[in-house]
Amino acid sequence: MPQSALKARRSTHALGAEVTGVDLSRPLDPAVVKEVVDHFHEHQVLFFRDQHIDDVAQRDFAAHFGPLQRFAFLQPVSEDVPEVHAIDIDPSRPKTANSDIWHSDATFLRRPPLGSLLRAVTLPDVGGDTVWASTYAAYDALSSRVQRLLDGMTAVHDSSNSASHARNAANAHFEPSVHPVVRTHPVTGRKALFVNKIFTTRLEGLTERENSTLLPMLTEHVGSPDFQVRFRWEPGSIALWDNRCTQHYAVADYAQRRRMHRVVIDGDVPV
Repeated sequence: MPQSALKARRSTHALGAEVTGVDLSRPLDPAVVKEVVDHFHEHQVLFFRDQHIDDVAQRDFAAHFGPLQRFAFLQPVSEDVPEVHAIDIDPSRPKTANSDIWHSDATFLRRPPLGSLLRAVTLPDVGGDTVWASTYAAYDALSSRVQRLLDGMTAVHDSSNSASHARNAANAHFEPSVHPVVRTHPVTGRKALFVNKIFTTRLEGLTERENSTLLPMLTEHVGSPDFQVRFRWEPGSIALWDNRCTQHYAVADYAQRRRMHRVVIDGDVPV
């Protein structure tokens, strides 16, 4: 059997790898798919460059990782490919999203997304990077005393902190969800800190004063540079991340339009 040309070059110690030797515009051999899936679980976020694909190819590649959502909070780019939606930001228009805050996507759902596949379509000349943080690394960096405090604790996740989500969530009757503060990844078995600044509203079983101290400490802790990888987008760039063990932050430092197409992979299990 010929050896695969696929390679994954690690980006930082905490997370991230740049994948080469694969053409996402063509159907992939099952052995290559397995390699990519294995790298996905190992590195948490994968980066692909020079992949000039269309919405159909983007959808088909994402489907290797699980069932796809028809995302409830943004309109699809077309009815022919309803799994693909656009994140289209023009800095000259009023801001409608909170993507420049550390978060995991839609954790207020009972089954938050497994992950997402994001493709650059229109980019500003300068700026518009995305940063990811490993919530494995964030948990591992906590003292053993704090880890013991958090293990077994639960937290409430609510869409109401995000205006853009709240409008759609109210229409769809999404209720807040309760998830473990420390989530065990269903594939790797590693522990990850599962609270974020947008959607986590309180830690259960604590007083308001305790919440006002501990929850902000945890959500700020995730953003430490020690846990991060930063990706500079170029034409043909694609990022695939595991929403179960990462958070991300879209840097809003650009003055021109930035349009990305995204596919959301459905949650594999309730948290």
